[in-house]
Amino acid sequence: MSQKNETTILALALLLTVGIVSGGFWWFSNNGAKIGNNIIPNQQPGNNPSLQDRISFGEKSFTQGDISAVKKEGVQAIVTKSYDKAIANFTAALKLNRNDPEALIFLNNARIGSSKSYTIMTSVPFGTDPNAALEILRGIAQAQNQVNSSGGIKGVPLRVGIANDDDNPEIAKQIASTLVSNSEVLGVVGPNTSDSTLAAGTIYTSGQLVAISPTSTSVKISNFSRYVFRTVPSDFMAARSLANYMVRTLQKKNAVIFFNSQSNYSQSLKSEFVSSVSLEGGQVASEFDFSKADFSAAKSVEQATKQGAEVLMLAANTQTLDKALQVIQINQKKLTLLAGDDVYTAKTLEIGREQAVGMVVAVPWHIDGDPKSDFPQKSRQLWGGDVSWRSALSYDATLALIAALERNPTRSGVQQALVSSDFSATGASGTIRFLTSGDRNAPVQLVKIVPGSRSRTGYDFEPVR
Repeated sequence: MSQKNETTILALALLLTVGIVSGGFWWFSNNGAKIGNNIIPNQQPGNNPSLQDRISFGEKSFTQGDISAVKKEGVQAIVTKSYDKAIANFTAALKLNRNDPEALIFLNNARIGSSKSYTIMTSVPFGTDPNAALEILRGIAQAQNQVNSSGGIKGVPLRVGIANDDDNPEIAKQIASTLVSNSEVLGVVGPNTSDSTLAAGTIYTSGQLVAISPTSTSVKISNFSRYVFRTVPSDFMAARSLANYMVRTLQKKNAVIFFNSQSNYSQSLKSEFVSSVSLEGGQVASEFDFSKADFSAAKSVEQATKQGAEVLMLAANTQTLDKALQVIQINQKKLTLLAGDDVYTAKTLEIGREQAVGMVVAVPWHIDGDPKSDFPQKSRQLWGGDVSWRSALSYDATLALIAALERNPTRSGVQQALVSSDFSATGASGTIRFLTSGDRNAPVQLVKIVPGSRSRTGYDFEPVR
């Protein structure tokens, strides 16, 4: 493809991206919320919050921007410990925006007030990936609301604190140190990315505080620590599913892979996919690194075509999603597309559109994946729409901590419960049980992009049956 054509396509993609950011849109399949009012700007140089400003039980809101006046009043009421006023304010705020998980968490914390409670924290990337943060919070908020509404953990309510780590490994480590030093914190949901989980995990381990990540998939996390767990399947499971689908279902054996060498997740998925394809009798002819300064989507696709590739595998992470979308546009549906779970976003549907139809993505969970589960119905009733896999797996991580606290509400008790051979809980995605590696032995759901109306983009992710 000529440089001129590539520039035209990339310019079009950029214009579409600007349109999304400017207007916002409602999409529950991935974001589970009306995200327009909840997007906050990326942290700018020199605008780095202090560690104290990164943690909140209701004293500050991280969903900056056009939040309602009653929510702001609720935050102020928490600061002054006017809990009855805070309850009224957050209740009113949720009537205005029912899918605000931060407001629901703050409401439940206000109901507890100064009474005895068990405390857990979550470490999420509000400053850099606010939509992922909100998706994770929806699962945590639903689990907290559920347990507290039914009498708490043997009569004791669950308090949830929120920490904004910006998906920055160094900040995640600092937050981990702060949480470890607070003896009231009995468990952590998070961090979000594998890089942050590996970095902060060393601190949680030394402080003997359990952290359960709902979203970190790198194979390096397996057997990393007796205090680091996850409710999401590892990249090994995702790669194996994609390779199996490619070779056995699609009957294709030659692939190339796009990845980011600066991301632990992306590196992990790439390596596991290469191995899995080889075991299936196929091959990965070339690897293209998104992070290289001279990366060209057009040249890479052209080279892949010359090498006889039948499949383009996109192991992009959040930071390189735009480059993956360039590959999708330039490919023009000529070669089959496969991808990892970071490509499962509203932006992929909105930018990829017709060019992305048919792409198969490996995700840990899909709301239509298990007709027998009652979680989809309950989450729809609570939030007013579909939630994403991040919400489901965060719900499961919180339920695991709740179940462990029911056995023994101490840090050591939580850890011992989770590693116990007889530990189990029932979550959004089935039984929650951990292997000795800290992994959850759970399957992966393959989904395909198809024309549809549910996401309101004209396209949807639907389970591959």
